[in-house]
Amino acid sequence: MKRTGMLHHVEIYVTDLKRSAEFWSWFLDLLGYTLYQEWDMGKSYKLGETYLVFVQVENKHLDQPYHRCKAGLNHLAFHATSRKQVDDITESLRQKEITILYKDKHPFAGGKDHYAVYFEDPERIKVELVAPDK
Repeated sequence: MKRTGMLHHVEIYVTDLKRSAEFWSWFLDLLGYTLYQEWDMGKSYKLGETYLVFVQVENKHLDQPYHRCKAGLNHLAFHATSRKQVDDITESLRQKEITILYKDKHPFAGGKDHYAVYFEDPERIKVELVAPDK
């Protein structure tokens, strides 16, 4: 398998590792990720050869909050298995009272042929779950 160009990992610094790990563990488990590494200041989750890392930010940097509209990461988008999975996870997000973005356009906020749910993690990073094309 040729790996050149494939995403190896993404590392995200978080203000509250426990809170972020609870959120991401739940969501990533639904997508088939498993806990890969765990240490005092971080956790990572793996699917295939790609993994996501969450690290507790140092106290000296807590005064600089994340905002997706500033330079840097805007959002993470994940493939869903089906529209049903998008719908099921949307319902779970509502039950967990997780902020769903673009409610007035859901599930077509990305366009008429783009079936997805957009929501926020505890750091307010936008997360997108996209159904496959028809």
